[in-house]
Amino acid sequence: MMASTVVQQGLPSSAAAAEHHGLRWRLLYIMLGFSAGLPFYMFSTVLALRLQAHEVGLVVIGFFAWVQLLPTFKFVWAPLLDRYSVPGFGRFWGKRRGWIMLAQLGIFTALVAMALTAGDRNLPLTALFAVLLAFWTTTLEVAADAWRIELAPTQEAQAPLAAANLWGYRTAMVAAGSGALLIADLPGWGWRGAYLAVAAAALVPFPILAAMEREGGQTGQRVPALASGLVASGAILGAAALAAAAVGWLLLGVAAGAGIDSQTNVTPYVLVICMVPFLLLAAALPRIRRMPAHAPMRRSLVLGPYVEFFWRYGTLALALMAFVSIYRMGDVLALNLSKPMIKDLGYSLTAIGLADSYVALVASIVGVGLGGWMAARWRLGWALAVAACFAALGNFAFVWLARQPVDSTALYIATAADQFGNGMAGAVFVVYLSMLVTPAFAGAQYAFLTGFAFLLPRLLSGAGGGMVEAFDRLGYDGFDLFFLLSGVLSLAALIFLPWVARAAEHGR
Repeated sequence: MMASTVVQQGLPSSAAAAEHHGLRWRLLYIMLGFSAGLPFYMFSTVLALRLQAHEVGLVVIGFFAWVQLLPTFKFVWAPLLDRYSVPGFGRFWGKRRGWIMLAQLGIFTALVAMALTAGDRNLPLTALFAVLLAFWTTTLEVAADAWRIELAPTQEAQAPLAAANLWGYRTAMVAAGSGALLIADLPGWGWRGAYLAVAAAALVPFPILAAMEREGGQTGQRVPALASGLVASGAILGAAALAAAAVGWLLLGVAAGAGIDSQTNVTPYVLVICMVPFLLLAAALPRIRRMPAHAPMRRSLVLGPYVEFFWRYGTLALALMAFVSIYRMGDVLALNLSKPMIKDLGYSLTAIGLADSYVALVASIVGVGLGGWMAARWRLGWALAVAACFAALGNFAFVWLARQPVDSTALYIATAADQFGNGMAGAVFVVYLSMLVTPAFAGAQYAFLTGFAFLLPRLLSGAGGGMVEAFDRLGYDGFDLFFLLSGVLSLAALIFLPWVARAAEHGR
């Protein structure tokens, strides 16, 4: 990215430049984190409240949580981002920044489309645009994460960039989530105005990136590269929309043929599906370990990065997969249903929006900062354990909130506990996962790990509405039991720490 093409100690020129311009790179990653975090609540918690306002049932709202599954499968297309550049953009700004710029355009167009269909009269269409928003948000994360790992290959260097990225990410989540709710409650604005406002904010980083200098070693002039990149981006965005529509139509047809509707209890099916990846990995592991270095699968563009991970860690990889899939369980399960629960308690959109503004922002920033400091100074095992405990307390805070009278102070306390714990756990977790990958396959392996980390939680989250209603039918308070269970599941990750804590230190 820098004009200099100097390479120091085998690192790319951008990594060498990062050593001399640490503040600049941290500011850059705050901005990139902001870009990736801004749309996230718009296809998760804000969308859940929007659907609730339009009297969509709790079970169907739970189904919409499966839109968040898309980031879980980002390893499918992540190798393409490692191998190919976006036409036009890549010629001037380089591979990583080119994909980031394309993704920002995708985020903007998806948010505008969700604004234009804000009445939710056609739920399949709402789902299509939510999927596209999730896809381009995830693509932005893949490109930015790969760039970050290239810039900082050591734990000490990674922690500040990871913290900066998460500061931007969580600040954007708070800004978009609270801002959208406050705007939606304004007369004459509604949900359409909220989504258009976030779309406008999401496009702001694009001209900033476009104005930056040429990537070191790249050729071409800025204006022709920008023009050809915009044309290519339009074609790619259109193709992605058509592909998503075709896949969605197929999946809805399969679900209808299987008799799955808003009254179906999908939890047993989800639990079975959750076991499939572990069984497949266990079956494939012995063969992977026997592969010689020249084996085609180890050299494959698509499979090579993932085969290398399991070849390197061996049987420990199964424990790693179990650990990462449970560690953020409470955060993900709470995400989709916490706001509908709070709304049911009697809080207004404005009250929720205010709690999600400065209270959540301060708590999140403090949590991320402390988590980043712990990851840089402590052994990762201790940092992971402490952060998991605080994340679980955030879930238990919702159980406490349900037993309090409707009061803004109680809402602020619960929101602060949730955001502080999730911010701390997120910062430590990002550093831990970054240390598990090998720099040669940074983008693909990190995408695989972060995707797998959220597979089980997001599958269960989609069944969350059905679980709450099932608990209610059994005579329990459904929301209470749901959030209590989600917090306990987060703590269950501590069981694996004796096996996985040192993997990041010795596995690279």
